[in-house]
Amino acid sequence: MDSLLYFCFLLASIRQTGYKDNVRFLRTPEKRSSLDSEWITERARSIRRRIIQMNANAGQGHTGADLSEADILAVLFFRLLNVQPDRLDDPDRDRFILSKGHGVGGFYCTLAEAGYLDPALLHTYLKFDSRLPGHPVRQKIPIAELNTGSLGHGLSVAVGLALSAKKSGRRFRVFVLTGDGELQEGSVWEAAMSASHFHLGNLIVIVDRNTLQLADRTENIMPLEPLEDKWRAFGFDIHGVDGNNVADLIEVLESLDLRSGKPHVVIARTLKGKGISFIEENEYDLKKVQLMIPLIWINMSPLHEYPLDKFLFYFGKWNLFKVLKGKNERM
Repeated sequence: MDSLLYFCFLLASIRQTGYKDNVRFLRTPEKRSSLDSEWITERARSIRRRIIQMNANAGQGHTGADLSEADILAVLFFRLLNVQPDRLDDPDRDRFILSKGHGVGGFYCTLAEAGYLDPALLHTYLKFDSRLPGHPVRQKIPIAELNTGSLGHGLSVAVGLALSAKKSGRRFRVFVLTGDGELQEGSVWEAAMSASHFHLGNLIVIVDRNTLQLADRTENIMPLEPLEDKWRAFGFDIHGVDGNNVADLIEVLESLDLRSGKPHVVIARTLKGKGISFIEENEYDLKKVQLMIPLIWINMSPLHEYPLDKFLFYFGKWNLFKVLKGKNERM
C-alpha cells in the first residue's frame, strides 16, 4: 500500500507539467478592482491544486483548514489588499494577519499564486531549515506581519496595528483571519472589547466558520452560537457571507464603511476540505485523509484520459472510503 501511494505521488508530479505558474500579482488598486469574481474563483481553484500538491510532497499539513480558507485568501490578495510584492516595507501598506497560523499552507500557496513567493519554494514546505515552516514566521517571509500559531493572539496585535494607524493619521487597513475554534480563547474577546472602545473602523476580522476544530465540531467542544450576537454585543459591525463564494465575499468586503468608527467582523461560512467533494465536511479524522492526498491530487488533475490514471483515481476513492470508515487496519 505504501509503495502504491508513493508511486501515485510520483505519477501526479510527473504529469502535472500542464499546470501554469504564470499568474502574477496585478500591482495597482485600479487593476485589482477590475478583476472579476470568475477569474478570482479560478485562482482559488489553482491555490487548492497547489495545496494538495504541496501537502502531498510534505506528507503532512492542515489540509482541511488550508482548503476552507482558499477563497477568502484569493479575494484578499487578488482584489482587496494594497500590498505590493516589491514594497513590503511601505508604511501605508495594508496589513494582513493569519491568526489561524495552522492554515499557513493555504497562505503560502496563495502567495505563490499571486507572485509574492517563488512557487519552487513550495516543494520545501516543512523540510529542515525551510523558509516555509508549519506556521508563519516573519523572519522567513517578510509578508507575514506576525508569527502566529498559538491561537488567540492575532486579533490583539491587529488591534494594536489599527490603533497605530488611527493615531498616526495613516489610512492603511488591518485584516485578520481567525479560525472559529480560535474564538474559544479569552484573549480574542479582550481584543474585541478594545477594538470597539477605540472605534477602529479600519479593522476587519474575518472568521473562517467551518464549524470543525481539531477534535470535533466547535458546538460540541465549546459552543460559539449565537456568534453574530456575541460580536454585536462587543460593538462590531456584523456581516455573514458564504466564505467559499468569491462574488459574495467581494460584495461584502468592499461594502464595509471604514469611516463608521465600528470595527467589522465578517463571519465567513465555509466547508472544511472545500474543493475535494469526498472529504468536504467529513467528520472523520482528516489526518487519515492526509495519507490519501497523492490520489486526491490525481482526482483534481486533468489526467483521466489515461487508463492507468482512471484506475488509480477510482482505486483512490475506494481506499479513501475504507480509511474514513476506519476499516483499514494499518491506519
